[in-house]
Amino acid sequence: MIFLGVDPGTATTGVGVVAFEIKTKSFKPLFYDVITTSKSLSAALRLREIFEAVNHFIQVFSPHQMVVEELFFNRNVKTALSVGEARGVVLLCAALIGVPVFEYTPLEVKQAVVGYGRASKQQVIYMVRQILGISEEITPDDAADALALCVCHGFRLLLGSSNV
Repeated sequence: MIFLGVDPGTATTGVGVVAFEIKTKSFKPLFYDVITTSKSLSAALRLREIFEAVNHFIQVFSPHQMVVEELFFNRNVKTALSVGEARGVVLLCAALIGVPVFEYTPLEVKQAVVGYGRASKQQVIYMVRQILGISEEITPDDAADALALCVCHGFRLLLGSSNV
């Protein structure tokens, strides 16, 4: 199975593509990067860029499932709204193409990848690199978060706790 992980944000959206073999319980990273949009663009144009990029990744990698970070409460309402808008665009893109979407909170991802729901970002990145066999640093963090979503989903499939 191929998973497309997306960590949505208006300025930076993390994207990771991972092949997962359930029989051998193995992961293979295929791609990771970020979609960045310019602050000089209107909100509508930034969202269009995110939509077009996610659509491109779906066309290139033909994922069987998309994994998206759930929006968690943020003290900064403006940030929460813009992340929500980016999430909406990502979810719409998946729905239009017919890719099933699975969502996990940051707490669930940390628990699945590190074994501790309050793990630091560096601990998550370290474990993602170990699990996926990536030797180089994964930057920026949003790309690592997208890969972590894929790993979390794979582990959930193994445990049978995902509604696949």
